[in-house]
Amino acid sequence: MLNKQDLSLEELMLLNSELRGAEKSSGVAYLMLLGGHFGLHRFYLKRKGTGAAQLALFIAAIFFYFMIAIASAVDSTPFTIVSVTMCVLPAVALFVWIIVDLFLLPGMIRAYNQGVQQAIIAEILHYRKMEQLAGRG
Repeated sequence: MLNKQDLSLEELMLLNSELRGAEKSSGVAYLMLLGGHFGLHRFYLKRKGTGAAQLALFIAAIFFYFMIAIASAVDSTPFTIVSVTMCVLPAVALFVWIIVDLFLLPGMIRAYNQGVQQAIIAEILHYRKMEQLAGRG
């Protein structure tokens, strides 16, 4: 693991400058969690797969909600029961997942920001090595 202690003062200033634009904010992530049924907070943290899964659960719940209305209109009791079940299952799963994300979000933000920091430090050290090689050549 690369450390900030290995960087010079100029490199630390560059790191802080780059981090300012690349880090994710916990405030923004929590605001997006309010729209958690869309998976926005997960898309924000570049967790596209699980963000898409949350969005798919939401769409499934909405789809079957409309199917309940259609089944009620045609007075089809078996179809209504199936539609209610198929609406409630993804809705409850999504609700529980969002509650769990409420507690997981600080760790997800920290992990994302640490990954960004490590990538920037790696670039800085790579640039340093390239300068050293160019100076020798």
